[in-house]
Amino acid sequence: MILVEKSLGNLGDAAWAERLADATIDLLELDQWQAQKNRFRLKTQAGAEVAVALERNSHLHDGDILSWDEASRTVIATRIHLKDVLVIQLDAMLANPAETLARTCFELGHALGNQHWPAVVKGTSVYVPLTVDRQVMASVMKTHAFVGITYDFRPGSAIIPYLAPHEARRLFGGADATPHSHVPTAPKHEPHQHVDAQGQTFTHVHDTPDPGQKHDHDHVH
Repeated sequence: MILVEKSLGNLGDAAWAERLADATIDLLELDQWQAQKNRFRLKTQAGAEVAVALERNSHLHDGDILSWDEASRTVIATRIHLKDVLVIQLDAMLANPAETLARTCFELGHALGNQHWPAVVKGTSVYVPLTVDRQVMASVMKTHAFVGITYDFRPGSAIIPYLAPHEARRLFGGADATPHSHVPTAPKHEPHQHVDAQGQTFTHVHDTPDPGQKHDHDHVH
């Protein structure tokens, strides 16, 4: 087992470029929730067991080098799979009157909260992880048509370097949760028996009852 207490560098570092030119890269693949943890144990693609024990409030980044074996010229590095992020830009609104700015921000917050979407505010940008399909999120933004607000979708890997650890956990840690739905669930109905005029007994289930439909035969339970 390989114990990792800090990264040795990153695959993108110029200092490692020459050393890794002919090296074997064994990837430790992490999802966006695992990447926010500072202590965990996983196996690499090649089967090497890695125990990560980082300092408090620190986490790994995509491409971090965890181990280097000079003899076998093998490096273990991270591959983090992050979802895309909806980036909402508010900078164009700063020239608006204070009342307009406050009202629009309130309406934006209400729209995001109504969908139960987590968000992180950094400066004049609002970051929202994709918890549902991209087209659904774009549709919500188009429906509200906020004046002075622009938005686009960016890879999570491009956003996470600008986030503090607690912000990254909020943005990516809960994005795998089941999306909230406002669609009512049809009530369940147990099978029950009826007796007709001839004394015949039969069983049926009302799957989708119509509140306005009459149900005037006798029940025998």
